[in-house]
Amino acid sequence: MTIRAALIGFGYAGKTFHAPLINATHGLELAVVASSDAAKVHAVLAGVVVEPDPLAAIARADIDLVVIATPNPSHAPLARAAIAAGKAVVVDKPMALDLAEARELVALAKAANVPLWVFHNRRWDSDFLTVRQAIDDGLLGTVAHFESHFDRFRPHVRDRWRENAGPGSGVWQDLGPHLVDQALHVFGLPDRVTASFARQRPGSAATDWAHVVLEYPQLRCILHAGMLVAGGSPRFIVHGTAGSLIKTLPDRQEAQLLEGLTPRDAAWGLDADPAVLHTPEGTHAIAATRGDQSLFYHTLVQSLAHGGIGPIRPIEALATTAVVEASELSANNGKSVVPALTGAERESYALQ
Repeated sequence: MTIRAALIGFGYAGKTFHAPLINATHGLELAVVASSDAAKVHAVLAGVVVEPDPLAAIARADIDLVVIATPNPSHAPLARAAIAAGKAVVVDKPMALDLAEARELVALAKAANVPLWVFHNRRWDSDFLTVRQAIDDGLLGTVAHFESHFDRFRPHVRDRWRENAGPGSGVWQDLGPHLVDQALHVFGLPDRVTASFARQRPGSAATDWAHVVLEYPQLRCILHAGMLVAGGSPRFIVHGTAGSLIKTLPDRQEAQLLEGLTPRDAAWGLDADPAVLHTPEGTHAIAATRGDQSLFYHTLVQSLAHGGIGPIRPIEALATTAVVEASELSANNGKSVVPALTGAERESYALQ
């Protein structure tokens, strides 16, 4: 069985992540790309069909899976169209612009009995897998402080939708879903969220600095993203009752994709930067776990072929959206905010 996919959008996400990961997945074929620039697509994917109209690509009878990798405001409308067409759907993060819109997509997919997944590919990053394994193995005891950073040095504002004013723009909408999804995947839903956002670069029209604290009874998770960090910062810092763990360098899969590597290459996902564990007994290195974001699509294929929930449960994506939205509300009103999930949604989330 070969699942034929239509990729909607061929910007950074579509070209850099989705196309190579789809093409490297056995049982999955990238058959159609929806793009207004056929020459750009064919320069990378010579044999693929290019359809200028996204809705026409979605409606094609020979397509089983629709992958949406367009600017954030179009995620929900295109996902609605794909669900209405009876296609399995992957939506790049964020799932939607707000919780109400995300709830609508989950309900529509359930009613239509079609799979809906959100592309939280960073669950398969080497840095995150290494840190999560150390926590799961009890090397840190009870975790009290978890710090996760996506910091970069991009002092000049670029003219692109992610950095322009408007719905779905800004660093928190871009990177926040990754940071939140990883934290929730380890620790579950927080009690409250407290956030501060800023525009720090000259001429910035959208948030380019975000600092969010997820509050649990004892644990505090600090999620941070900034664009003026020239020297870099550790990707993860974790403190617990038995010791501390620092993972300095980030996963390299995005860099490898930009270099032209794919999951079929021998060096794919390898991470030479170990995590460093500090305990009263001393300090030692923990070799980084190999990352492999292609497992998102591999798990998806297994789900479509044999059943099962696939890579990401819809309720998990909904929970991430709720925390992202709570962060924005907190930053706007200066108060801590409880993620607005219903009791039924919280119960569904807890059923692992």
